[in-house]
Amino acid sequence: MISYQPRPEEIKALREETSAPMMDCRKALLDAGGDAGRAKALLLERGAAQAAKKAERSADDGLVTSYVHAGGKIGVLVEVNSETDFVARNPKFAELARDLAMHVAAMSPRYLDRESVPSDVVDQLRSEFRAAVPSGKPPEVAEKIVEGKLNKWFEEHCLLDQAFVKDDSMSVADLVNRAIGALGERIAVRRFTRYALGE
Repeated sequence: MISYQPRPEEIKALREETSAPMMDCRKALLDAGGDAGRAKALLLERGAAQAAKKAERSADDGLVTSYVHAGGKIGVLVEVNSETDFVARNPKFAELARDLAMHVAAMSPRYLDRESVPSDVVDQLRSEFRAAVPSGKPPEVAEKIVEGKLNKWFEEHCLLDQAFVKDDSMSVADLVNRAIGALGERIAVRRFTRYALGE
C-alpha cells in the first residue's frame, strides 16, 4: 500500500497561504492525509502551542507601523514587539504589522484584548446583559446568556478577539500565533492608536 506523500506544489501552496516553514507545511499535510483545510488548522493549532511556550520570553524589539486609509481620513499606529531585531527586520514581520494596522483602520477595536477592558466596563456590560435576560429564566441559564453576550462583545471590541478582516476564518490572535510559528519568536501586539478625522 502506497502512503500519501505531499507533492511539492501542495507544500508550496500551503506555505504561501500560511507563511509557515516548508517542513512544518509538509508535516501538517502528512498528518492531515493531504486535506489542505485540515493541514491549515493543524498549523494554526501548532502556532498557538508555540506561542504559549514562548509567552514567558520578553519581546522588547519590534516595529511601530503606520497606516493611512480613505484619502487621509483614517490613520493608525501599531506597535508590534518581537524578541530580536533580526525578526523585526524580517519582511513577514513587517507584513504582519501592516496587516494589523489595516485591520485596526477597518474594524476600529476599542481595546487590545479582554484583559485590557476596565473591570467597571465589564461590570456595567454584565448588568446591562442581565437586565435584558427574559424573566423566568433559571439563574444558570441566565448566566450562560450573559456570558455568551459578553463573549460576543469582546469579539466585536477587542483587537485580538476580532475576526481578521482579510480572512474571517481566523481571529487576529490566530494571525499573530501563525506569525510566531513561522518566525520562531515571541511576538506581541503592545498597543495601537486609531485616528479618524473629526472624531
